[in-house]
Amino acid sequence: MTAGRLAGKVAIITGASTGLGPVMAKLFAQQGAKVLLAARREDLVREAAAACGPNAVAMRADVTDEDQVAAMVARAVGEFGQVDIMCNNAAAPGKDTWIWEQTLDNWDRTIGIDVTAAMLCTREVLNQSMLERRTGVILNFSSTASFRGMPRKTHYVTAKAALRAFTQSVANEVGQFGIRCNCLVPGSIDTDLWQNWVRRTASEQGIGYEKHRASLLSGTALRDISTTDDLANAALFLASDESRTITGQSIIVDAGGVMLG
Repeated sequence: MTAGRLAGKVAIITGASTGLGPVMAKLFAQQGAKVLLAARREDLVREAAAACGPNAVAMRADVTDEDQVAAMVARAVGEFGQVDIMCNNAAAPGKDTWIWEQTLDNWDRTIGIDVTAAMLCTREVLNQSMLERRTGVILNFSSTASFRGMPRKTHYVTAKAALRAFTQSVANEVGQFGIRCNCLVPGSIDTDLWQNWVRRTASEQGIGYEKHRASLLSGTALRDISTTDDLANAALFLASDESRTITGQSIIVDAGGVMLG
């Protein structure tokens, strides 16, 4: 039996109560990592940690709060001795609204969770573990919406675009210490949330679910949609030493919907 692609590594995953977070945490644990799962919904994050096995711990944390972020990283260092991988997965879509109806609360809350939290978590893992040890991986999570823009989502696309720029700046700053920073950029993900959105918009347009789904996927080269497993596998590669010379990159995982070159 192999030791695993993340053997000896310690990871923190935020937004680990639902969606991609628990899937990524379980895969990392299966690949030998010790994992701290953090989220605001304590009951769900505890369930997710339990599913990962004995090398995972759960913690309630609001990643927009400086003190709670510092405590989260300190907990990981206290439990496992170090932090090798920081997955800034916590995110919020905010409330869809036209720009002329945008509220400061909606704007600030989305930027706070999607961008400021990534800065706080990055700062703390660097100061509490990675800089001293001169090693580490930071992963941010954007969205292909940040390339195109979307009606009624100025708050969200601005936040997700900022994460890509943040990734490049961090990579340039920390590369001298042997630390890497990359960004995963998913398109649509085949979750209950996405499927419910397809059903709702299909109903609004008076067409069937399957026809609407096929129409949406026709814009991708593979005529397909990513799953949480697809994203977790990409994150595993970027977190592992297999990608040791990849940094400052935004890696799109969307079945070929957005192609840059």
